[in-house]
Amino acid sequence: MKIKPVITDRIHTKHTSFEIDLLLETNITFISGDSGTGKSALFSFIEELAAEDKRIKCFNYLDNKKAYKNSIKQSKGKLFVIDNADILLDDRMRRYIALDENNQYIIIGRNPTELLLNMDEIKELQSKSIDGITLFTLTNAL
Repeated sequence: MKIKPVITDRIHTKHTSFEIDLLLETNITFISGDSGTGKSALFSFIEELAAEDKRIKCFNYLDNKKAYKNSIKQSKGKLFVIDNADILLDDRMRRYIALDENNQYIIIGRNPTELLLNMDEIKELQSKSIDGITLFTLTNAL
C-alpha cells in the first residue's frame, strides 16, 4: 500500500568505514536479505543516528517484552526502524503499521506478510566497497 514518506525520503549517515545512503520512496520500506548481508549492522548505525535525530525510534528483538507497541501506536511524526521484525511483529501489529499514515517505517526481516506491500516496497540491502568505505544502499528485491 503505497504512501509517500511522511518523515524523510532519505537516510544518509557515516560511521567509521561505513556509509549508509538509503532512498525511501514509500512510507514502509521492508528490507530483506540473507544472513550476513549487513542488515543488523545497518540497524545499529541507524540506532546511533537516532541518538541525534529524535524523529527516529529503533526497536529489535531485545524490546520484545517492552511497551514498543504502545510507543508506536501513541506516536506521530516518527520514523520507526524495526530489526528482527519476524520475531517482534505479530499479525495485528503488522496490519496496524500497514495502515498507519502518521509514521514511517523501515522494517528489517524476512517475512513481509500482513504489511500490504507491493513488490517495489520490498528491498534488499546492497553493499559495495569504494576506497576502503563500505557503502550500504537499497535495491529492489528479486
